[in-house]
Amino acid sequence: MDADRLTQQDLIRWSEALSAIARTGLAFTESGYERERYEEVLHVAADIRAAVGREVDKQAQVVEWMRSVVEGVPGYVTPKVAVGAVVGNEAGEILLIQRSDSGYWLYPTGWADIGYSPAEVAVKEVLEETGIVCEVQGLLGVLDGMRRGFTKVPLYSLLFQCRAVGGELAAHPLECLDAGFFGPDELPEPLAGTANLWELAFSAARGEPVAPFFDPPRESPWRVGD
Repeated sequence: MDADRLTQQDLIRWSEALSAIARTGLAFTESGYERERYEEVLHVAADIRAAVGREVDKQAQVVEWMRSVVEGVPGYVTPKVAVGAVVGNEAGEILLIQRSDSGYWLYPTGWADIGYSPAEVAVKEVLEETGIVCEVQGLLGVLDGMRRGFTKVPLYSLLFQCRAVGGELAAHPLECLDAGFFGPDELPEPLAGTANLWELAFSAARGEPVAPFFDPPRESPWRVGD
């Protein structure tokens, strides 16, 4: 990047991305050595924020980031955000992975990463999980995971329509048991998702115009069965 084009917003974005990586690591690690390294990354991130020129107490920032590992983001509690990609090929097939954590087949998906746009996360997840290079063509849908019954935690899933443009199919050795392209009459089992979702996915893979899907408002979100 041209140094003359470096902005304060770039520095803030990079520091938040570093802090998110470190905070996630601190939440999961059981190693004292790794904890020290993640805490050091937090201090580096705070240094970057301080370099922006704002009145930032570096130590206070680190303490606040550390506290958020346990307490979450202070203030309003919101659902987690996941990003998925329905990747079609020239044959009208879609790319599916068999998840190692559940054994279910689903489109490539992962948590939204700080520092990336949702569409960038979609491209990254597809490449990491399957080895396929794809380009994003549009938004396919926004799904409420709890309402659709595929998660037990509050979760919104942003689903993008994508097209495979390169790469070689190779399932991630830790995250996937298998991966492949499938047509509508050869979907593997067990399969996650609902029938109308897969109908929409194959329509998009065939290049047909589709309107982005969303879970419509209910008359009463709290009524049993709604």
